Amino acid sequence: MAPAVILALVASQLDQLLVTAGEIEVPGHSDYYQIVSIILILFSAIIAPELLCPDRRDGVLSLYLVRPLTSTDYVANRWLSFFSITLLLVYSGQVILFAGLLLSADAPFDYLRDNWLDVPRFLAAGILVALFTTTLPLAVSAFTLRRAFAAAFIIGFFIISAAAGGILTECEDEHGPGAREIAGECEPLTGDAAKWFGLVNMFTVPINVSDLIFGVEDDSSGPSRFAGELPTIVPIAWYLTVTGGLAFLLWWRYRRIAA
Repeated sequence: MAPAVILALVASQLDQLLVTAGEIEVPGHSDYYQIVSIILILFSAIIAPELLCPDRRDGVLSLYLVRPLTSTDYVANRWLSFFSITLLLVYSGQVILFAGLLLSADAPFDYLRDNWLDVPRFLAAGILVALFTTTLPLAVSAFTLRRAFAAAFIIGFFIISAAAGGILTECEDEHGPGAREIAGECEPLTGDAAKWFGLVNMFTVPINVSDLIFGVEDDSSGPSRFAGELPTIVPIAWYLTVTGGLAFLLWWRYRRIAA
């Protein structure tokens, strides 16, 4: 929630900042999920293993299953408990940001009239972000008994995927890396395939779909800057494949344990 509070404070002092620093554009709801994605991943990497690893390590899972409770019931309840907390965190930041932008506007009612559609957009995008942030760390945690191992693997997986996506979509220029990218003439090392290699970065999987909901184009320097060149169905299908595949893997793992 801290980034949302900071953005709301910046918005409230925008008039004074414009005088001292010139033109400033405060990030909005479409930018918020990209800003907090790293925080959400760190949170999920630490908390998710707490829900699954101790029960298997201490042999408690077998005690649950002797009652009229299936492995699917167990996994579904663990998943829903973590999803509810993640969704609460995701929405709370957006609500704070919306309140800050609304109250700092010169004409709050005019701002509300012009920007009320941001509310259903960040609600829809928040569900997708929470689904992904919940499912991936729980799926990883299902394959180890050590919480530290699960947390390290989750964080390392995101770092490696981000690095791989960055390398595969890096701009090539005779005057130095990034020179043509700054000029808006990026020629990636992998050519036209860069728009596909950008999907390797797991940080961008929910963000690309969120950008589609908000109808914005990613103009950042990261791998996701090429997502707009892909057909709209591709980021959506990739999100459903990754999230659905991880959910199936989590369910399958506990079906095997119960068997």
